[in-house]
Amino acid sequence: MISPAWCRMMAAYNSEMNRRFYAAAATLDEAARQQPRGAFFGSLHGTLCHLLWADATWMARLDGGAPPAASLADSPLLHADFAPMPAARAALDARIEAWAEGLDEAALQSDLTWHSQAAGRSIHRPMALVVTHFFNHQTHHRGQAHALLTAAGASTGDTDLPLVLA
Repeated sequence: MISPAWCRMMAAYNSEMNRRFYAAAATLDEAARQQPRGAFFGSLHGTLCHLLWADATWMARLDGGAPPAASLADSPLLHADFAPMPAARAALDARIEAWAEGLDEAALQSDLTWHSQAAGRSIHRPMALVVTHFFNHQTHHRGQAHALLTAAGASTGDTDLPLVLA
């Protein structure tokens, strides 16, 4: 299904896209980032906060680190303003890349069990499925963030994987 090399590629893509998205978001003022635009998490700010929260939540499951203190419902409010977010994102992306660098085939062939607050129960799934979801979830919400950035007049540059990691 997937390999450690694929995970490292996706982690690098995630990091680069986040650098581009945060640079684009930094060209907007706080009001534009916070403006409700009809996205699932309301605003660009809420969407970026949710991505930080979700990636930290999944990494806690994958690498055993501490999960974020906020709940899923509070994820769009993880940070009140934009100022601390770029550094938090960069640190989390470095954590994801370090995890992917240490990943081996045996880990991908194993299973993962975690307690899902959203589902209200323990879940047991193949690690490869969980990791695929992890990277797919990032891409899904980054697509929403891209639409919000574009609507606000900001540009991220290319987003296609073959162009980004060329």
